[in-house]
Amino acid sequence: MFNKKIIIILISLLLYQSPLLSKSTSLSEFNSKNLSNYFSGTIALENKNNSMALDFFNSSKILINKHDPYLEKLVMTLVLEDKVLQAINLIKINNTKNNSQFFEAYILLALDSLKKNNINKAIEILSLIPKKFQDDRYNFIIVNSLIQYANVFKNKEIKKKNKNFGNLSLISETFQRCYLNDKNTDNFFLDLINNNQADYSRYIFFYLTYLIEKNRIKDAKLITNELDYVNTTLLLSQGKSWIEKDQIKEFRKVFSCTNYNDILGEFLFLISNLFSSQNEFKKSNFYLSLSNYLNPKFVFNLSLVAENLYLNKNYEKSKIVLKNFDKNQDFYYWFRSKKEAQIITKTRSRKEALNYITSKFEKIKNPNNKFIFDIANFYKNSKDYKKAIEYYSLIIDELDDHNEIKADLLYRRGGSYERLKDYERADIDLQKSLMIKPNDAYVLNYLAYSWLERDYKINEAIEMLEKAYKQENNDPYIIDSIGWAYYLVNDYIKAEQFLKRAVELMPDDPIVNDHYGDILWKLDRKIQARYFWSMVLKMDDAEEKLLDQIKNKLITGLQNS
Repeated sequence: MFNKKIIIILISLLLYQSPLLSKSTSLSEFNSKNLSNYFSGTIALENKNNSMALDFFNSSKILINKHDPYLEKLVMTLVLEDKVLQAINLIKINNTKNNSQFFEAYILLALDSLKKNNINKAIEILSLIPKKFQDDRYNFIIVNSLIQYANVFKNKEIKKKNKNFGNLSLISETFQRCYLNDKNTDNFFLDLINNNQADYSRYIFFYLTYLIEKNRIKDAKLITNELDYVNTTLLLSQGKSWIEKDQIKEFRKVFSCTNYNDILGEFLFLISNLFSSQNEFKKSNFYLSLSNYLNPKFVFNLSLVAENLYLNKNYEKSKIVLKNFDKNQDFYYWFRSKKEAQIITKTRSRKEALNYITSKFEKIKNPNNKFIFDIANFYKNSKDYKKAIEYYSLIIDELDDHNEIKADLLYRRGGSYERLKDYERADIDLQKSLMIKPNDAYVLNYLAYSWLERDYKINEAIEMLEKAYKQENNDPYIIDSIGWAYYLVNDYIKAEQFLKRAVELMPDDPIVNDHYGDILWKLDRKIQARYFWSMVLKMDDAEEKLLDQIKNKLITGLQNS
């Protein structure tokens, strides 16, 4: 084992090779315990275990004025743990020191000033952000957008010469006009909602809040009447429910255009989404936490916090966040119930999770189609296909034959019938779905692959798959299907081209690896074939029947080939 002296020497070498150790710091100022805690905190932070990181950083606070990156990491961790005010106070204490000069410190101090209605101070702080921090495009957008917002709040007007950040600018100007009660606010919201470049249905909710603030309740009802619960987001479903139940005051409780903290909270939510789309999840969660700090009333955003915690397998903390969704908000509480059921699936068993969500569903009086749709999906995912069919049918029977929602439900019910090997009913549902949406790539793929599995209408199936591939040529499942189709008609060269790409896109999928192994065997690349077959045996989600087939292939290869 290394002794303590050797450990310190090794750590010091690492420090001097990085910006961690400031030039003015001597090794005597450190001890192995503090350094160990610091590095442990850094590792925990990288592993998304924020609470553990915070414990380690708090145990090495002696480094706060000795290591330039220490304060930054501590502040980031505090914000990620929703201790935003504590992070701000920490920056203020150390504001005269060089180690407080990092981008997020400026942002936090500016937001603190804005929240305290000191707009001039906020503008001053934002204007002092060094250019080096704004070389990053996203930082540049954040700074200039916040300055723009602050000037609107201060001057009560929108200057025409604003920087153009694409649709982000449109969103920002919409909320700014809403704040100023501008006569063109309606048009801006409608332009945003009807934008073809992206799904901006979220902003229907904020348009509703604006209409309600203007006491235009009838206009708000006309909009929600056009929304269908089945394909409506959680936020809009809850908003629609409030209006239908005449709980109009609920909108005013969570968001107001007249409150610029609410508006800034929504802007930071956008920034969070921006980073999330770039897989920058730490930064995404940082700005999401700031969004919740500025507008803690907007409980909906906590659904994303709970989801992030769930995806990071921090189930206990996710459950704590979910407690914010109480029984008085029907759709929010249903979201909580579904997420808790998912946690039970991960931590205990799918059967227990199914019992839990079923008990919650049975307590709902007169459940609407959204609740029925969700419970049907839960049964389907739990492989209780008969029960799933029962619930899907309740909705399907109510819908018009030209309704696109019906097409999706027929696809789901048809898939359930197919799993039960009731192929006649499966084919009827899937073909009916295609009659409503003839170009739906995923329905085309599902029906065609089902036919391939049954050695039924192979040529017609290939035509369907080629049609699906033209629309979704990067979808690995469609690529696998068309590759397998060519295999079945003995076009092994073409099949290999598709299946090679499929396995590159989905290296952990047992079916894809099995298919690719079969192709390689047919091409007389038998060592490679056995390699991909053997990979299937290591995959947790491989079905028992497939595993038995793979074991036989590894011994005998593809027989009669």
